[in-house]
Amino acid sequence: MSVFVKKLVEKASMKKHSGYSDSLRPEDVDPRLVFHYGIPSGAVLVAHDSIQQILAISTKDGQLKLFGKDGAQALLESSETIPSKFLLFIENQGILLNVNVNNQIEVWDLDNKCLSSVHHFKKEITSFTAMRNGAYMYIGDSSGNVSILRLHKETFSIEPMKYHIPLLVSYGKTNEVGSDIAAKHVLPQPTAENKRVLIIYSDGVITLWGIQESKAVFTNSGVSTMLQEPKKVTAACWACSGGTKVVVGYSNGDIILWSVPCPPDSDAEQVASQITPIYKLNLGYKAEKIPIAKLKWADADGKSSRLYVLGCSSDSNSTSLLQVVLLNEQTETRTVKLGLHPREPVVDFEITTSSDQNKHRRDSLLLLGRSSHVLTYDDSLIERYLAQSQSKSSPSLPKEVMVKLPYGDSSITVAKFVTSIPCMPSSTDEDFSMLAKDSLPLFPFERSLKDGSNSTSSTFTPFSKAKNLLITGHSSGAINFWDASCPLLLPVASITQQSDNDLSLSGIALTALHFNYESHILVSGDQSGTVRIFTFKSETFAPPSTFLSLGNSRKGSSNIIRRVKVVKVNGAILSITTTENLKQLAIGSDQGYVYLIDPDGPVVLYEKHIASEFCTGNISLHFETCSFHGFEKDAIIVATKDSSIFTLEKDTGNTLSSDVVRPNKPSKALFTRVLDCSYRGSSAADAIGVNNISSDNSTPKQTFLLLCTEKSVYAFSLSHLVQGVKKVMYKKKFSSPCYSASTFGSPDVGLILLFTSGKIEIRSLPELSLVKQSSVRALTFSTFRPLSVSDIVVSSSLDGELIIINGDQELLFVSTLLHEAYRFVESASIVLKKDLVNAQGLIYSTPVKEKKKGIFASVIKDSKSAKTRNGHEVETEDCRQSIEELSTVFSTSNFSMDVESEEKKVMNDENEDLDIDDIDVEDPKEKPRGYPVIAGLNRKNITNTFQAFKGKLKNTKAKNEKVAANEVEEEKTGAAVDQIKKKYGYASSDSGAANAAKTKLSENLKKLQGISLKTTEMQDTARSFSSMAKEVLRFAENDKK
Repeated sequence: MSVFVKKLVEKASMKKHSGYSDSLRPEDVDPRLVFHYGIPSGAVLVAHDSIQQILAISTKDGQLKLFGKDGAQALLESSETIPSKFLLFIENQGILLNVNVNNQIEVWDLDNKCLSSVHHFKKEITSFTAMRNGAYMYIGDSSGNVSILRLHKETFSIEPMKYHIPLLVSYGKTNEVGSDIAAKHVLPQPTAENKRVLIIYSDGVITLWGIQESKAVFTNSGVSTMLQEPKKVTAACWACSGGTKVVVGYSNGDIILWSVPCPPDSDAEQVASQITPIYKLNLGYKAEKIPIAKLKWADADGKSSRLYVLGCSSDSNSTSLLQVVLLNEQTETRTVKLGLHPREPVVDFEITTSSDQNKHRRDSLLLLGRSSHVLTYDDSLIERYLAQSQSKSSPSLPKEVMVKLPYGDSSITVAKFVTSIPCMPSSTDEDFSMLAKDSLPLFPFERSLKDGSNSTSSTFTPFSKAKNLLITGHSSGAINFWDASCPLLLPVASITQQSDNDLSLSGIALTALHFNYESHILVSGDQSGTVRIFTFKSETFAPPSTFLSLGNSRKGSSNIIRRVKVVKVNGAILSITTTENLKQLAIGSDQGYVYLIDPDGPVVLYEKHIASEFCTGNISLHFETCSFHGFEKDAIIVATKDSSIFTLEKDTGNTLSSDVVRPNKPSKALFTRVLDCSYRGSSAADAIGVNNISSDNSTPKQTFLLLCTEKSVYAFSLSHLVQGVKKVMYKKKFSSPCYSASTFGSPDVGLILLFTSGKIEIRSLPELSLVKQSSVRALTFSTFRPLSVSDIVVSSSLDGELIIINGDQELLFVSTLLHEAYRFVESASIVLKKDLVNAQGLIYSTPVKEKKKGIFASVIKDSKSAKTRNGHEVETEDCRQSIEELSTVFSTSNFSMDVESEEKKVMNDENEDLDIDDIDVEDPKEKPRGYPVIAGLNRKNITNTFQAFKGKLKNTKAKNEKVAANEVEEEKTGAAVDQIKKKYGYASSDSGAANAAKTKLSENLKKLQGISLKTTEMQDTARSFSSMAKEVLRFAENDKK
C-alpha cells in the first residue's frame, strides 16, 4: 500500500465518537479518470493534422480523442453530450474545431487541452470549411446562404464577419430559388483561396464566387438540369491541385466530374462560360441507388492520383461501399478501381501521414467502423495495386488491419492489478520520450516505423523496476506481465507454457488469476477447469544490478518459471483464494463445485458441490475463522452468482448450517468481502448494533460479510451468517445497475462502485454511507456508447487504483484517492509539438500559387532596388498581405439587408439609410508622388472600393424604389382608414408626416443617383490611369531591349 493509504487506514482505525461515518471523509478521496488509452466507444468522425501528425476522433456523446506522436493520447470532453457533425483541424496551429448537431462551433486549444470558446450559429449548418491559413471559415446553412467567420488564434475566439454570400445573389437561377436549397459544400479554390470559393448547393447547382468582386463568376445553372432524375448533392471534393476540377457525389449514386473555368484577371467583361460536366464515374453505386457519403482526393503526381469513394448503405451485397479509383487522363475511357471490403460498415475515413526521425513517411487509409473499430490499410499498397492494374497484371490485394490494444495477441479476459510494489527508484535522466520508445504502439503504421517491431518482439523491462504491476490473462491462454507505472504499459514478461514439458499455448481462455508478490506464486484457472500453479525463479524479481538478475532480454516462460503444477477440476474456474500461509487453495467453478487443494502435491483434498436454487457458479471464496455455537471454526464462506451465501467447514467441506442466506430479492452477485472491524467504546458498539456487548472496555471483534449485487449492497453480520441467520446490518439500494465493486485499504476502509450510468461512488465501510461520487463519461453505458458488461474487465488494487479494459478497444486508468500512482501522466497527454508551430501564429504556406500577371507583378520582378529574399519569405509576405486584404473585404458588408430578406418580402424599418456622408466623393487633397505606376495602382484600389460601393448603391436604390411603391399603397389605405374614423367620430390622421417622409426619400434617391454617376466617372478615370501605367511599363521594357 502507498503511504497515503496507510495513513487513511490508521485514521479509520482510531476511536470515533460519532460512529463509523467519520472514518472516510470527502476530502480524502477524488474519483476521476486519470488516462484513457485506445479508441473510444461511439466514434463517429475522424480528422487528421498532417503536419503535427495528430489524429482526432469524435464520439456520439461529445468526447474528442486525440492521438499524437510517441504514443501520446488525450481525451477531451465537451459540455454537450451530443454527436459531432463536422470535425476540422487548423493545421499546425494547435486548434481543433468541432461542430455538434446543435450547431455550436467549439474551439479547442490542444496545447492546454481545453475548450476555449463556443460560437452559437443561429441556423442549421450544412457545410463547414476553413482556409488553409486558418484565418477564416465558411459556413453554409440550410437556407443556402454562406457566412464567414474569423478565427482569432490569440484568444481562440470566433468573430462573425459582415461579408456574406446570399443565396439569391449566388444561386444563378433567381427565378427558380426554392425554399429547401442548402449550401451543401463550400470549397475555397486551392490556387486562389483568397479570391474565389466554390459553392455547391444541395440541388446540384455549382457557383464559383468571386470574393473581391462579390458576385458569381461562373455557374452550372444551365447544365445542372441536363438529367431530369431528382437527386441531391451528398458529397464533393476538389479533384486537382489547381482547382479546375471538382467531383460531386449524389443521393442516387451518381458521381460526376465537373470542369471549373479559370476566370481571366483583366477587368474586361467575362466571356460567356459555364461550369460543365466532364464525365461520369460508373462504380456501381447508381445501379443500387446507394448515396455517396464521402469523397476524398489524393494527389500523386497526376498519373496515380486517386479518388476515395464511400457509399452509404445499411445493406449492399453486390457493390463495395468503399472504392478507390484512379483519376488521370485515361479515367474517362478506362476506369481502374479497387473495391475494399471492410469487416463492418464504415462511417468515416481519413488518409493519415506518419513519419519517424529519419523522415521515413508512410501514408495510411484509416477507416472508422460503425461499432467504433478502426481499420487501416497501407496507402502505398493501394497506390501500387492501382498502378499495376493499369498494366493488366495481377497485383496482390492490400491487407486490412484492425486497430486493437497492443497488449497481447489475443483478447484480455481477466486481469490482476498490484500497486505500490517496492521497486528500484527511477533514474533521474529518464524521460517520457525514452519510455515511449519501449512502449507498444497502438496503430500499425506506428509499429512499422519502429523498425518493424510488434507485440511479440519488444524489449522487456525488469520486474524490479515496476512500481505497479498489471497481470493479464488472455483468450489464447497466455499470461502477460506489464509495468503499469506509466499509462503506457511496458512489457515485463510473458507466460505461454501449460506444464513443465509443454511450452505451447493452450488456446483456452483464462477466467481467474491469483497472484502473491511476496511468495512469487501465480495461480491461474481457465475455461476448461484447468488450474495451474506457477512458481517463479527468485532471480526474476532481483534488481538488474545483482548477479541474480536475468538482464534485459526477453522474458519468456522458460526464463522466469521454476516449475508448473497442474490440477483438473469440473467447470470453468471463477474464483481462486489461498490461506495466509499458502498451504491450501480454494477453487470455485461455474458448475457449483468447491475444491480444497494442497498445492505442494498438488492434491485435491475434497470436492463439494453447492446446489443453488436459481443459478450455479461460485463467484468468491473466503477462508475465515469464526465463532460457531461458542467454538472457533475454520470455515470457507462461499457466495454464488444468485447472491446465495453458504458456510463450509474448511477441513471436511460440510455445511455448518442447512439454511441458506440470501437477499429477499436476489440479483446477480458481483463481489464479496469479509470486513474485520474492531472498535473501542460503547459509541461504536451502539452504532453497529450487533451482539450483546458487555459494559466493560473490552475490544469485541465485529466481522461483516460485504455482498454487492447489481441492484444493492449489503453488510451481513458474519457471526449470524455462519449459523444460517440473515441479519442485515447495513444496506443500500442502487438507482442504476452496478457492474463492478471493489474495496481499498488494508483493512478495508472504502468501497468503490461503478455504475452503467458512468457514476463512480465511494462509500465508507461498513456502514455504506456515501462519501463522494463523480461521473466519468467514458464509462457510461448508453445508446451512444453500446458497451457490454461481458466485454469489460475491471481490476483494482488495495490503493484504490482501477484499470478498466473494454474488449480490444480501450483501457482506462481510474484513481479514487488523492495520491499520484503513475509517472509521466502529463507527458503522455501532450499531443501538440509546439516546436513545429509557426511562431507567427498563422501559417501562410500555399501549395500552388497562381502565376501573377499584370503590372504589379512585373514591376516587382524587374525592380533593381528590391531586396533579395528566399522564396519562402516572399510567399509568406504575399500570403500575409492577402490575409490583410481579406480582412478589409470581410469586415465590410457587401449586401444590404433587403437582399437577404427579399425572399420573405418584408422590409425592415430598422435598416439604416445610406447617408451622403458615408463616402467622400471629393478629390483627394494629396496625390501620390513618384513613379506613375504606383499612382495607377492606388487608383485601381480606389476603383475596386467604389465598385463594391456601387453595388451597395444599386441595392439601396432598388430598396428605395420598393419603399416608394409601398407608400403609394399605404396612402390609399390610410385615406380609407381616415374616412372610417371620421364616420365614427374619431379624428383623422395627419398625413403631413407621411408627405414629409416621401419628400425626403425622393431627395435621398436623387442624391444616390448623383453619387452613382460620380462613381462611374471615377471608375473610368481609374481605368485610364491603369492603361497609362501599362504603357509606361511597355516603354520601360522597350528601353531595356
